[in-house]
Amino acid sequence: MPGRSMHLESYTRVDGMPFTATREDVLRAHGQPLSEARNGVGLTALDFGGVVYRFQDCGRLEEITTRAEVLHLGRVAVPFRDLAAFVHGHDAAAFERAGFLVSPRYGIAFVPDEPCWVTALARHCLGEWEALRQGA
Repeated sequence: MPGRSMHLESYTRVDGMPFTATREDVLRAHGQPLSEARNGVGLTALDFGGVVYRFQDCGRLEEITTRAEVLHLGRVAVPFRDLAAFVHGHDAAAFERAGFLVSPRYGIAFVPDEPCWVTALARHCLGEWEALRQGA
């Protein structure tokens, strides 16, 4: 999907969809998903092709993953090819785990070698990523 971008308000919304959204909100916005599956960490993923929404069983939205050649953070636009360097340069708390680079400052996780997927995290799930960092 050439030219696809993610507009992120860290921990708040992705491309206009707030982290307070329900499954029904997502279905209203996107229609029926191409697939729905439970992943290895117990989240239900609704896959719409260019965007995937992951929910806890209680219905709380955890993650939004978008195919993004460019990440927009307010007035800053970061091409995916420069995202790892940007995170390392602007987030002293960034860490790597299981191949992902996680930025607590920006609320994102991504695999630098797998362009161009970026996962935006809800603030309440950052603790799970922190636990992964500690090896818990």
